[in-house]
Amino acid sequence: MAAPPQHYAMINGHSPEAPFHPGYKPKSGRRTCLWCLCCCCSVLLLLLVLFIVIPVYFYIIYKPQAPSYNVQNFEVKALNFQPDFSLFSRFLVTVKTDNPNSDIGFIYGDGSAVEVVYSGSQLCAGKLPSFYQGHRNMTLIAVELTGKSEFGSGLQEALMDSRKNHKVPLLVKVRVPVRVVIGEFRLRQMMVLVNCSLVVDNLAPNKKIGILSSNTTFNVEF
Repeated sequence: MAAPPQHYAMINGHSPEAPFHPGYKPKSGRRTCLWCLCCCCSVLLLLLVLFIVIPVYFYIIYKPQAPSYNVQNFEVKALNFQPDFSLFSRFLVTVKTDNPNSDIGFIYGDGSAVEVVYSGSQLCAGKLPSFYQGHRNMTLIAVELTGKSEFGSGLQEALMDSRKNHKVPLLVKVRVPVRVVIGEFRLRQMMVLVNCSLVVDNLAPNKKIGILSSNTTFNVEF
């Protein structure tokens, strides 16, 4: 019986390789993809666990507390109305910052800004010195602020009325970059925004200023 006809040619007495089928995929490739997917899922799960565990561990071990800020003293060195309805002022503001943490310090960096505002208009401005605040430390910072502001006649009259009533509302705004220090590790720098609403009994230069009320709030920008 004759052999069936061959559909391929003999080359030097050897048969060529089996023909390639486009739909065929090696099983080893599927196993590799599955292994890579499992590895990626495992890494993501590990990162998620670390993301949850590390903050909890940090909170339990160090018990972090936010520092507190307050205006401790307020002095008026100069407050002069000019003929062009501008106002020249020079204040000395003492800010108290309290760090209650036993293992956490704070670095207050350069680029800070402090301003005193009356009825939405800036009276004077200055900046805080850069310094490091250690563990369980209370620091008093005296900041000298100066400025010349454009005050219309209406705003001048309102300020004069507040002085006569011995109730002058002021807003002390502080913006300062802060870096948290835990042991030898310095964390990422953040911007702390402090707003202290004051009511003082007068703005007479070189006289004792009584702080009738004070309310301080702060926020953090990362």
